[in-house]
Amino acid sequence: MAPGLLELVHLTTWAACAVIKVPQLVAVLRARSAWGLSVGSLLLELAGFLVFLRYQMYYGYPLETYLEYPIIIAQDVILLFCIMHFSGKAKRALFYAAVFWVGWYMLTLQKWIIDLAMNLCTFVSAASKLVQLQHLWQTKDSGQASALTWGMSAYTCASKLQTAWCEVLILIRFIIMLILNIWVTATILHYSKTKKTD
Repeated sequence: MAPGLLELVHLTTWAACAVIKVPQLVAVLRARSAWGLSVGSLLLELAGFLVFLRYQMYYGYPLETYLEYPIIIAQDVILLFCIMHFSGKAKRALFYAAVFWVGWYMLTLQKWIIDLAMNLCTFVSAASKLVQLQHLWQTKDSGQASALTWGMSAYTCASKLQTAWCEVLILIRFIIMLILNIWVTATILHYSKTKKTD
């Protein structure tokens, strides 16, 4: 890929990541409901992002390879709190915050822990997408699930394929996440069309 085009891909990826959860947050706040969203999916996604970020920091990867993760994590935390608030379970959000905080520090107690967590990270992240898909299939309603958010997630995974080719595990992770993000986006669009025609 040409250097100028690669730089454009990087910039658009960072821009997408800066607002990736905003359409989802707007949909939840407008409806004052999180119908169509799976808390389990969001918790798994957050766990995957935290492990990936911690791994990158632990091994001293260049900042530009993981700069978007703190931004996405912050957006996920806000979204999780909104979901918990609208479902009347705001106090449970504090429990989840404590679990993630402890997990953040436990990841680097021993080198083998962070390595194992990173090896499992793709499965955790894939599980988050599959849990959201299962939720959509069960309810047959996309509710407040944002196709734009999931579409931007697919784009960011596709763009990461350009920079992650040198590390096979990371490359496999982004290929799997790309496929699953596209699948969730298509499912949301399918159920939102079904809902409009009913």
